Amino acid sequence: QEQLVESGGGLVQAGGSLRLSCAASGRTSRNYVMGWFRQAPGKEREFVAVITWSAATAYYADSVKGRFTISRDNTKNTVHLQMNSLKPEDTAVYYCIADIRYGGTSAAEYDYWGQGTQVTVSS
Repeated sequence: QEQLVESGGGLVQAGGSLRLSCAASGRTSRNYVMGWFRQAPGKEREFVAVITWSAATAYYADSVKGRFTISRDNTKNTVHLQMNSLKPEDTAVYYCIADIRYGGTSAAEYDYWGQGTQVTVSS
């Protein structure tokens, strides 16, 4: 059974940093792209970042470029999202995703999802 478990969310002041982690088990740990989406109250799920299995390519939403960095450790089947210079508009539930291929920025293209971790940025 594929499973993704996120950790690292919390409350931080604007300008601060947080590091999210996602541990994968099952088939999601093998040759899968992994990444993050987020969903703010009353809004649709939004693409944040995805990284290929080899870590050779990373994709970012324009809204987080230069502030967020995605990385992965295939020896531990984990993916991380380092979030710096956080803004109140980054407040959302952050979801870890995985799939056999990069599906662009559409949430519907990704088959495996974690339960989510709350990130709250206060102004």
